[in-house]
Amino acid sequence: MKRRNFLRTGALTSVPVLLNGMKLGAVPFPFMYGAGPENDRVLVLIQLSGGNDGLNCVIPVDQYSALSVLRPNILIPESSVLPIETSLGLHPAMTHMHQLYQDGKMGIVQGVSYPNQDRSHFRSTDIWTSGSSATEYISTGWLGRYFYNSYPEYPDGYPNADHESPFALTMGSLVSETCQGPITNFSLALNDPFALKPLDEGETGGFPDNNYGKELRFLIDAIAQTNAYSDVILNAAEGGANNVDYPTTNRLAGQLKNVALLISGGLKTKVYIVSLGGFDTHSGQTDTDTTQGNHATLLGQLSEAMGLFQQDLKLAGLDEKVITMTFSEFGRQIKSNDSVGTDHGTAAPLMLFGPCVKPGVLGDNAQIDTGADPQEGVALQYDFRSVYGTVLRDWLGMSENDVKAILSPDIQFLPLIEGCSIFTAIQNEVFKDVHFKIFPNPASNSTTLEWLSNGEPWSATMMDKWGHTIKSWTGSKGVNSLVSQKVNLPGVPSGHYFIHLKQGNQSVTRGVVVN
Repeated sequence: MKRRNFLRTGALTSVPVLLNGMKLGAVPFPFMYGAGPENDRVLVLIQLSGGNDGLNCVIPVDQYSALSVLRPNILIPESSVLPIETSLGLHPAMTHMHQLYQDGKMGIVQGVSYPNQDRSHFRSTDIWTSGSSATEYISTGWLGRYFYNSYPEYPDGYPNADHESPFALTMGSLVSETCQGPITNFSLALNDPFALKPLDEGETGGFPDNNYGKELRFLIDAIAQTNAYSDVILNAAEGGANNVDYPTTNRLAGQLKNVALLISGGLKTKVYIVSLGGFDTHSGQTDTDTTQGNHATLLGQLSEAMGLFQQDLKLAGLDEKVITMTFSEFGRQIKSNDSVGTDHGTAAPLMLFGPCVKPGVLGDNAQIDTGADPQEGVALQYDFRSVYGTVLRDWLGMSENDVKAILSPDIQFLPLIEGCSIFTAIQNEVFKDVHFKIFPNPASNSTTLEWLSNGEPWSATMMDKWGHTIKSWTGSKGVNSLVSQKVNLPGVPSGHYFIHLKQGNQSVTRGVVVN
């Protein structure tokens, strides 16, 4: 077996032995990929596995009349919604997050997904963790590519005096695919930072000059490397402290407790990945009291864990070092099913936390019609890679060119991060109303798209209820020029569709009905 193949296998499968909760195939990541300021910022990812129901999480109150028709057996009573904006609120279980929003430490991006949504758990998770399009199959993760471009020589020479810490940690028994590089994964899997015991490294010499000897030499080196990382992590855990009490019944809170502990102990790890499963709520999503049930329990755990984590960081004086971001493979369908649940959908809200996050809501509430087709999902407003790219640029300090090289040349940079004294990244452009209109609507043989150009190249995409592309157009126009694009509809079946417009860093989605 070649060394690179061994590393790839060690990162991708559970075959290699788990070393005190830590997997072979770890990567230390010295701070910067490419250009950017040296700093001690940390990114925490929360994976909501299964597909979070965004419409019962971040609730569009102005759509209640339609929602009461389409999901009467699971809809949260309007009187129970925790208001955050005039026409928007949070699930009543999300009291801690409601407080974070009121404190200006929470941002919400509406309608996050990708074109040509795949509703398979496995494939969509692959897309979100790799940062690929729906038509690409990429074996590396978006953070793995970010890491690899600076340190392709890993694991040789690591850890070292300049880079003692692993640069990514996954809380759990398996490393996150977000950190998979071309050769090895850039993350260690860690369950308990206090349960790290040295492993026997065996003999250090006298290896036969053949493939067996080479692999044995590599294995012993890997064990030595793991022991070195274990020492660093254990020292950070012993030197750190938590400032709040985390409930033992909340698994996510336990993971974030360890993250806060290691950050406070001085560990230089840049990325932490935690997870909360159970969001595949096909049945029993709510109880008879729709404010209670499986989804409410999950959102309550998420909210409680996030609230305690932010409080812990603030009391330690570390909250300006950290931003946290959620992601889930897809949202749920608009219409509930007869099993008091929801099936796989398309777009959903994405949430960010921390004092350095731009507070408020980016994007519009989903526009929902009582005649929504069966299996219709919430329409795409923002490509998830634009959120990733903005975090890479404005939080981790990556150049725009490098961001586009590892994600997509077509991503937008969004106004997501601001306000911290340490913030030095390029400020985002101000978003403006593009006055996007579709007429006639409903339409038969044709309709017209019209908006005010900001002078940048534009693209418009017509998508069906599944989020699949039906038609697309591109072009450019001068600043403040009125753009008029005729859309011919022969051959397009009757039903509900969405038009997604992008120009520069602006994005807007509108519904259209074809008769």
